[in-house]
Amino acid sequence: MKKLGLLAAAFLFSALTYAQSGAKIEFKSETIDYGSVKKGEDTGIRVFEFKNTGDQPLIITDVKTSCGCTVPSKPKEPIMPGKTGEIEVKYNMNPGVINKTVTVESNAVNKTDGKVPLRIKGTVIKPEDDTKANVMDKKKVLPRS
Repeated sequence: MKKLGLLAAAFLFSALTYAQSGAKIEFKSETIDYGSVKKGEDTGIRVFEFKNTGDQPLIITDVKTSCGCTVPSKPKEPIMPGKTGEIEVKYNMNPGVINKTVTVESNAVNKTDGKVPLRIKGTVIKPEDDTKANVMDKKKVLPRS
């Protein structure tokens, strides 16, 4: 009976050890809030920082966006255990509400199918129309007849 209990404990320990082995991805934040930004005054570039907290190299295989208005870039090389990496995202800064998803695909064992959905949100405000301001200024300086 002792042997059976010892065998079961050894099997459980090895299963837990096996499940914890591999690359693991942990993001500092899975959402970036642009806040309210003016078109033309912001590049639209933001960075998601992450760390490989596992014991195997982390490989980012793909980064997909929910629309063509967002362009991501991923690391080309594997991220070694304990090291950090970045996913850069550039939004095209079209005026309006920002609510987009960027899906990171990797070999991370701590995420379902190795996928992590990241979000960007905020609002892009149209710049003030300078032509309207100039028309008003011209009206003020017109000579009287």
